[in-house]
Amino acid sequence: MTNEQHIEELRAEARAAATLEERRQIEAELELAIAEREVISAELDGRISAEPPF
Repeated sequence: MTNEQHIEELRAEARAAATLEERRQIEAELELAIAEREVISAELDGRISAEPPF
């Protein structure tokens, strides 16, 4: 599953969550997946380096 697919699946799960607590847990995971997507994008664009500093 790609990161993009995971994000879309989490969005769907959040909309269908049975309880507020469940929705909040899913939304927290969704935030992490979106942040990961942004890091990957920044690495690919050269805005940040994937290499650790010296």
